Amino acid sequence: MPATRLYLFDDRAARRWAPFTLTRPAGELLFGCLSLRARAECVLGLPCAAHLTRTALVGFDEPEAAPAISLDELPEDETRVLLSSRAVLDFQDVVLPETAASLYVDGTAAGWVLPPVAPPPSELWLRDPTAAPTEADAVTLRGSFLEHPWDLVARNEARIAADVPALWPEDSRVDGVFRLGKHAVSLGEGAEIEPGVHLDLRGGPVRLGDGVRVEGPARLVGPLFVGTDSTILGGSVGTSSIGRTCLVRGEVAHSVVLGFVNKAHDGYLGHALVGRWVNLGAFTTNSDLKNNYRPVRMWTPEGEKDTGMLKVGCFLGDHVKTGIGTVLNTGTIVGAGTNLFGGVMPPTVVPPFSWGSGPDLRDHRFDRFLVTAQAAMVRRGRELTPGVEEILRNAWSATAGRRAE
Repeated sequence: MPATRLYLFDDRAARRWAPFTLTRPAGELLFGCLSLRARAECVLGLPCAAHLTRTALVGFDEPEAAPAISLDELPEDETRVLLSSRAVLDFQDVVLPETAASLYVDGTAAGWVLPPVAPPPSELWLRDPTAAPTEADAVTLRGSFLEHPWDLVARNEARIAADVPALWPEDSRVDGVFRLGKHAVSLGEGAEIEPGVHLDLRGGPVRLGDGVRVEGPARLVGPLFVGTDSTILGGSVGTSSIGRTCLVRGEVAHSVVLGFVNKAHDGYLGHALVGRWVNLGAFTTNSDLKNNYRPVRMWTPEGEKDTGMLKVGCFLGDHVKTGIGTVLNTGTIVGAGTNLFGGVMPPTVVPPFSWGSGPDLRDHRFDRFLVTAQAAMVRRGRELTPGVEEILRNAWSATAGRRAE
């Protein structure tokens, strides 16, 4: 019996989710309590063998993630389930056919079931599944699509509120903790909450993953997800998803933090989307509301777009570093590998691998960036893998023109 494996693919829209898909597949972004990849694995009951994405990301080999491969590397001797990385599946029982089929989510083409030897979709169809011929069999899955990267922030609270009771229905009781509201608290193995912590459960549940520690005084506001081995050092943290192995202090609200992020000091992070291995210096603060109370417009690779949202904070790519007292304007996008310092507000669009203060930005020399990145990872017991290092090196070269502008 041939194996059945899942493959997530980034379509044309997902490949241009700046600043994140410069350095990682879209399926490895956090949404609610799970990455998009882990959610698809959970609902379909299949391991994700790999991502099909931009050529520049082939070789992505981050630990605990699925690797990125080229379309030519897609095996032929197994049943392959190809699903769009932008598809967010509802929890449901799924029975996939053994024959070729087209997958639909919310009425939109979302992928295929390919039995052994069946030819893979073309690169054109991966970029736009609606252009592919329709298979005789059609499988409709309940769920929805993420259209823009800011949807990960705008829809995140509702996603956490749905995820926690579905994945961890128990309600944990902790001595010495103040609870307000009727929603549940879920504690993973070894999770600890110090006495005196306030849990505001009026708006939604709280899930603290394995090994999470919450130090008092702190106020946690649901819906909230905190991933494995992260530590809340104090402050008000809520209505957010915090990935694994993060240090968080201060005020964090309505945000998504992918993982391995150091925000160990005071400062406001709101309506923000933060990549991996980001370090926010003390009192780093972002604005998330314009003074004229109008919808926020954001830069995208296709040009500036109206988000339709009144509150949008900063979007920080992988390995961004900010110095003490950094302030970021509403809707600021900072590309991967950037180092900002000096306490002067930078432009709202900072090219990847920039280095400097305020508008005075220049190339962040790759050799120096690499030393810093490796040092930061060693502090968390991790190493920069050869595949990710090569992706970062290629990204630095590919974005030189943007920095020159």
